[in-house]
Amino acid sequence: MTETAAGTIAPGPDWQGPGLRLFVTGFLVLFLELACIRWFATYVIFLQFFTNVVLLASFLGMSCGCMAARSKRNWLALFPLIALAAVFSAVAIYMIYGLWGGFAISVGNQTSPQEVFYGTEYRNPDVATFVVPIEAIVGVFFILIAVMFVPLGQVLGKAFGAVPNRVRGYALNIGGSILGIVLFSIASWLQTPPVVWFVLTFAGVAWLLHAEGLLSVLRAGALATICIVIFAFPLLLDRNQDGQTRWSPYYAVNLREGKVITVNAVGHQEMRRFDSDGSQYSLIHLLHRATGGTPFKDVLIIGAGSGNDVDHALHYGVSHVDAVEIDPAILDIGVRQNPDHPYQDPRVTRHIDDGRHYLRTTDRKYDLVVYALVDSLVLHSGYSNIRLESYLFTQQAFDDVKRVLKPGGIFVTYNYFRQGWVVQRVAEMAKRSFGCDPLIISLPYREEVKASAPAGFTMVITDCSPALRAQFSKQSFWINAVPPKNLNINGFQIDPQQRSDAKDWLRIAPSTLIADQGNPIAADDDWPFPYLSERIIPELSVRSMILLGGLGLLMVWLFWPRGSGRIDNRMFFLGAAFMLLETRAVVQLALLFGSTWVVNSGVFFTVLVLILAANLYVLRTRSQRVWTHYVLLLLVVAAAAVTPVSVFLNGGIVWRTLAPCILALGPMLFAAVIFARSFSQSADPDLAFASNIAGSVVGGIAESFSMLVGFRYLLLLAVIFYLLSMWRPALSAPALRALKAAP
Repeated sequence: MTETAAGTIAPGPDWQGPGLRLFVTGFLVLFLELACIRWFATYVIFLQFFTNVVLLASFLGMSCGCMAARSKRNWLALFPLIALAAVFSAVAIYMIYGLWGGFAISVGNQTSPQEVFYGTEYRNPDVATFVVPIEAIVGVFFILIAVMFVPLGQVLGKAFGAVPNRVRGYALNIGGSILGIVLFSIASWLQTPPVVWFVLTFAGVAWLLHAEGLLSVLRAGALATICIVIFAFPLLLDRNQDGQTRWSPYYAVNLREGKVITVNAVGHQEMRRFDSDGSQYSLIHLLHRATGGTPFKDVLIIGAGSGNDVDHALHYGVSHVDAVEIDPAILDIGVRQNPDHPYQDPRVTRHIDDGRHYLRTTDRKYDLVVYALVDSLVLHSGYSNIRLESYLFTQQAFDDVKRVLKPGGIFVTYNYFRQGWVVQRVAEMAKRSFGCDPLIISLPYREEVKASAPAGFTMVITDCSPALRAQFSKQSFWINAVPPKNLNINGFQIDPQQRSDAKDWLRIAPSTLIADQGNPIAADDDWPFPYLSERIIPELSVRSMILLGGLGLLMVWLFWPRGSGRIDNRMFFLGAAFMLLETRAVVQLALLFGSTWVVNSGVFFTVLVLILAANLYVLRTRSQRVWTHYVLLLLVVAAAAVTPVSVFLNGGIVWRTLAPCILALGPMLFAAVIFARSFSQSADPDLAFASNIAGSVVGGIAESFSMLVGFRYLLLLAVIFYLLSMWRPALSAPALRALKAAP
């Protein structure tokens, strides 16, 4: 295997030459992409809410790298320094934010936002000395990460230009990607730290550098330095913060002072000893008992976390608790380090699962269902703007809660909802599902909760029996800050003014919900955005779309080879449409099978297998016609667009699993066949592949329209992209001659 003067790889046997590079690079690109999504979201403050930026940056970098395939500059030689700059930039911004209290990052208008981002209110930009908008942070790391992927994209472009059979070469590339998703899934399951991910990735990069005679002491040292920083930085933080970082499949989870749990450097939850504080976790049990109710027999706690709700339920005589938690690391902390050891009680059954999936699939009935601080601080995936808990706060989810409750059962959800309109939306959906107005309890007590104003810790209690309402109409309820002091009293009979510890008693009474912004639209399974004020694309998202689009165009303009003609419009629109198909598949199957990392990995693995199958099909058939596959593709996509996912939530196993999988994943097989056929006919495979990936970036940006129209009708945009891809300009005479001469 040799290189020509133009920097391209001389043709050779598929597996021994460019074919091997395509396989290895396919593995490295996908593995590094997933590693970057996890690592940069941890240390770049608030980037966990914008992980799709990392995904789009990796796509853009690969596209620009393919455009540079014929460039004399070898970008692979620059990879170690580029990666070093990106990693040190992330560490620097983390340290500045942590050490300088006057530095703040503005995530939209945090006092009256169009979209709520949990954790962003802890440092008020209005009083900070120096404020940086999140768009600036996003833009900087969008470029840094994109440039980091340029070298691997250039290797891809060179190899595609040299491989004798480009469809076979693409199949090898996809094979490497399949290996990448499998190995990263294993690493996630084992909860390995990031240094393992990057050592494995950089070993592959070192092999590529060695293959091209570029592996110098300086470059090897730069790669080693990155690994040392990635390994040592969390150890330094753990030492300074008296904690220990664990890498769950979702977060960097840190336990501080034996009780405070932070995720991705943002406070998440705190373990409370029953004998000292945390009486709010007892409140529903105390209210139920004070109105003549017997102890709850069967209780479901979704978002059980480190065990506070489980602990308090056990102290009030429940017979059985099903504790559902999506994050295995947080649950393990509760099991091992909760001082009251609630998870060791034989009455408790632990479930590592997505809460909505558990609600949909359980046959048990409960006296009490609790949503316990189910506020994730991370997106469900890099493909969409929904969060891990988004499908818990839809109208259909509340219907599922009603289904699993026994007659007269109670549903409670509580959180620091941040904005009154979030409380109003939750209350309105609960009313629609249960048929009665829920009680709104604010801690500390507030006479009113306005939809237009910020909201603090709020409980929404859906108890349709008249007993509790009748009691509250007569008097307030009082709860002591120390949980054991509430065990043998009735809070409705307490007069704190007659007690020596009056300051330790907290008033509990319903707040009046003031709907001064009209009735909010309900979130549903097609529009699962409970933290979005209305069906809009928020100003923050619009600014981000413009910024990322402009930066992307600038990079494409800089890397596009001069005199090589225009972008391949078919490949471009195929990439944009396929990205939307993949986004829709990820969110739909998350609803059906759970918003867990396992489901995500399974979806991505299946998509890659379908692409590989399409390539093998094209290799074995001679027909070059694509119109039949276009017809089948558009028919299936249209069927998916007009079919609400709710129709698959009930019925037999075939209807609930096979049918939605066909609608979600079926179009990708036809799309992959169209891509492979078109790719095989391209005169410039490097630029065709670059065009396709650039289109994926546009599709990723277009995903934001789901916040306006929902995910089902987002498929209509995919249809438009596919229709645009059907038009293909005639090839020039030189391109036709080159194509006819190709193997």
